Amino acid sequence: MSKKNTFTRRAGGFTLAESILSIVILSVASAAVLLPFTGGTNVREEGVNRTLAAKLAADLIEQIVVLPFDLIVSSYDGYSESIGGVKDASGNVLVGPRYARFSRDAGCQYVYVAQESDLAEPGFILVTVRVYYDGLEMAQVSRLVSDG
Repeated sequence: MSKKNTFTRRAGGFTLAESILSIVILSVASAAVLLPFTGGTNVREEGVNRTLAAKLAADLIEQIVVLPFDLIVSSYDGYSESIGGVKDASGNVLVGPRYARFSRDAGCQYVYVAQESDLAEPGFILVTVRVYYDGLEMAQVSRLVSDG
């Protein structure tokens, strides 16, 4: 009497090895399709941060240029706001997760033009505002302010 093989292969089914191999192939293909989208998200986020940084720089420049000419340098040369301490025009700290990682600083210096003598009072101030996100400079805005 011969032994019968009790294990028979079912038609139309998959083995465990075939299933695992198909899952691995599907995972690699999915990663290749989804990877550009995650990179695009990072680029979008950086663009949003740069746009907000430019707005914060322009806002501070506007606060500075409305001051009387003789108060600009004494008020804003060396001005600095720490991370999470960026203020609005009324002096209130901007709150919320969007502003939490921003900081900014300002520098002011007198500028002489070729027609002015170094002995005369300068007629211009160069105001520069830099905005940082996690310590990385995101925007810089400069403006020349005149006396009069």
